Amino acid sequence: GRLLHAHITTSIKAAACFCLVSFVSADKAPGERQAALLQRQIADAGETSAIAVFAAGCFWGVDLSFARLPGVLHTEVGYTGGEVEQPTYRHVSGGRTGHAEAVRVLYDPAQITYAELLDVFFDVHDASQLNRQGNDVGTQYRSAIFYATEEERAAAVAAIAAEGKRTGRSIATALEPATKFWAAEDYHQQVWCG
Repeated sequence: GRLLHAHITTSIKAAACFCLVSFVSADKAPGERQAALLQRQIADAGETSAIAVFAAGCFWGVDLSFARLPGVLHTEVGYTGGEVEQPTYRHVSGGRTGHAEAVRVLYDPAQITYAELLDVFFDVHDASQLNRQGNDVGTQYRSAIFYATEEERAAAVAAIAAEGKRTGRSIATALEPATKFWAAEDYHQQVWCG
């Protein structure tokens, strides 16, 4: 439970999202290489893997918190929950596409459960904040769980209720059906700062 992930909570909440990387590949679409890598890893993992998608503010710190977990095979940052095809960071950061900065987590359910991923999700951000995390403000920084199955939806509903009870606060986390996940630009992938 929460004690297992305590070291992550401390380090991730202290991490800053101010790392800037200037390399942009002009010959590749945003996230093209990352998407290809993830597809290979999904194929290699076979039927024993599952995917979860979470939004909890700036995606870099959230990505790091999941990437370090035993049983997580791969993470990828990107955009989901919006209406624009092939959004870029520039589009999403303007707050007009409806997308959230999100993390797609490829994991082995035999090593880590969806419920444990939900615990980490709530540990790494303030789920009581509506459309913001700290100084990052806008719907692109919303707290959201993107569910793919009815089982994930039910688990998320229970986790939201438990988090509200645990913290004594109203939880602003949105529960949204999973939609197209657009991989962020390659220069945003695995950029772990702090």
